[in-house]
Amino acid sequence: MLIPQRAGVMILESACLLPHALLPLFIFEPRYRAMLAGALESHRMFCVALQKPGSSRESPLPVATLGLVRASVRNPDGTSNLVLQGVARVRLGRANQLEPYRVHPLAPVVPAAESTPKVDALRSRVIDLVDYRLRQGSAIHPEMVRQIADATGNPSATVDDCLRVLRDMPDPGKMADFVALLLLKDPSARFAIQQSVGIEERLRNLVGFLLPGNSGTTAG
Repeated sequence: MLIPQRAGVMILESACLLPHALLPLFIFEPRYRAMLAGALESHRMFCVALQKPGSSRESPLPVATLGLVRASVRNPDGTSNLVLQGVARVRLGRANQLEPYRVHPLAPVVPAAESTPKVDALRSRVIDLVDYRLRQGSAIHPEMVRQIADATGNPSATVDDCLRVLRDMPDPGKMADFVALLLLKDPSARFAIQQSVGIEERLRNLVGFLLPGNSGTTAG
């Protein structure tokens, strides 16, 4: 998918969009209504960025996630309900428009294809921790069930099926994002993964959140 050179930016504090994830949004602010209208008239995309911690004014972190509007329903009062799907991490340039909504130039974030002993070891550790979580009773996420059904035609999913899907993912960075989507419920944990551009860094952070006793993971 082509990344636009510029796009509107929505700044959120309590919701995080990861690549490939779906994020339901309720659009009610006038500026974001205008942003959505502009996106729907062009490439149907805008960015979700995190507010910079400690900033006294609205200021996005430099790495955001570009999302594609998959469905949008306009309500009689002018608000909208939509579903945004994460497309890719992007780096935000200096804003070239602030009113009525922010528009930033975008640069795709493409980490180096890392296949090193460290990356391989961290990837294996992530899969081991997912195995532990699932066998301790964490529910298999519906998205994982869907992935397995698409791959095998089997609508049910066992722990072994889940692990096989993860091992077969060729891109360790995408695998890390997928696991974060399935097992991390704490927004701050997802924020850390979203901001982790390097694959080794992302996997290392994910291992930390998946370790037994960490509050960033789902309880089931």
